Amino acid sequence: MEAVRVRHTFAPIYQENSKVLILGTVPSVKSRETDFYYGHPRNRFWQVISSLCRTEIPQTKEEKIQMLLENRIALYDVVESCTIIGSSDSSIRDVIPVNLEPILEQTGDIPIFTNGSAAWRLYRKFLEVQTGITAYPLPSTSPANAAWSLQRLTEVWKEALTPYL
Repeated sequence: MEAVRVRHTFAPIYQENSKVLILGTVPSVKSRETDFYYGHPRNRFWQVISSLCRTEIPQTKEEKIQMLLENRIALYDVVESCTIIGSSDSSIRDVIPVNLEPILEQTGDIPIFTNGSAAWRLYRKFLEVQTGITAYPLPSTSPANAAWSLQRLTEVWKEALTPYL
């Protein structure tokens, strides 16, 4: 696989009463194909969030958005555009970060969590100085993070996010 330049094309999911913001890195190949966040069928994000929210796992884009908004969860990514090989976060180069200002103007300085350490590193490098908000890394829900079981991921995510929801 060769490196390609990708641009983020999904709108952030948020509303004025959002209580937490979860940031990934950049949409994966599968997410770009499905035109929505966490589109890889083996990514456990939607399973983890639905467990946290005590709801059925949403299937459609509309159901996913509704679940996030009903539970006051904002969702976006750190990278607006970059050069990447496949879906490999470790290959991300030439980063242009997203603009979080419109989200934070609406929500205020809400807690920020990252889905994985790569998103956390990129947030710290490109966005933390601008936002003034420290982000907290959560273990990645990616299928590449096979060392973490769904149960273990869910427990850690619940422990971190429940106090804010």
